[in-house]
Amino acid sequence: MKAAFLSDRGVVKVSGEAARGFLNGILTTDVNLVRPAEARFGALLTPQGKIIADFCLTEAPVGHGGGFLFDCAREMAPTLAARLTFYKLRAKVEVEDLSDSLGVLAVWDALPAPAPALDLAYADPRDDRLGFRVLMPGELAAKAAAVLGATLVEAGAYEAYRIACGVPRGGIDFPYGNAFPHEANMDRLHGVDFDKGCYIGQEVVSRMQHRGTARTRIVAVQIEGPAPEPGAAITAGTREIGTMGSSAHGLGLALMRLDRAAEAAERGEGLSAGGVALRLADTQAAG
Repeated sequence: MKAAFLSDRGVVKVSGEAARGFLNGILTTDVNLVRPAEARFGALLTPQGKIIADFCLTEAPVGHGGGFLFDCAREMAPTLAARLTFYKLRAKVEVEDLSDSLGVLAVWDALPAPAPALDLAYADPRDDRLGFRVLMPGELAAKAAAVLGATLVEAGAYEAYRIACGVPRGGIDFPYGNAFPHEANMDRLHGVDFDKGCYIGQEVVSRMQHRGTARTRIVAVQIEGPAPEPGAAITAGTREIGTMGSSAHGLGLALMRLDRAAEAAERGEGLSAGGVALRLADTQAAG
């Protein structure tokens, strides 16, 4: 079992008697299903349906003051806190950015069953292979890993594992403020509840779901050479069809127009980014 403290993750807290209803009315996930030791993946969107921030959302137990905790990209924590504060109006809720005191320990690989009962721990709701996460101060990471019997490794090892699992990371695999949930595969990672009531951006997301109009997706690619830089244009022939995201050990994630990738395959055109040849790791991805 391995563990890594993810210094690029932050924590935002929303508390108060109206917190659950307030959040359920603005987020893509069903907050009524969030409980202590249980989490949901979700996002706060613009009215146009673009992702402002994505996160894992869990509930703090009473012993930790209650409230809801957002495990989000640290760079986006101030933006998320500010947007939540803007939307709360007169709702009886409080919003705090706790990123200076709490971070995220990711634990994966040969997990015990059941998962250990740690404070502020929960199974990663996106993919079972990602194990579980613990919200804690960074200085306690080594102690927590020892208690779990896990080997504490660098965050880069977790990044490589995440990429191998095909799970995107906001800010590097897709741009915040300019990507729809479907493009970031949130519909496939349990990040959008299509049966709950309205939320901000819901109309656009529901239309894409029902019409099947998501032509751009994050897909896994195999890299046949040095890894291209994140953001490098992906081309098929002379046509640009996407951008490169994160990569490790010859695998990468790419935000790509699937219809154009399929057309390129039909024409026998190879894919490349930064002069490096790529090929789809999933042969069904361009279909």
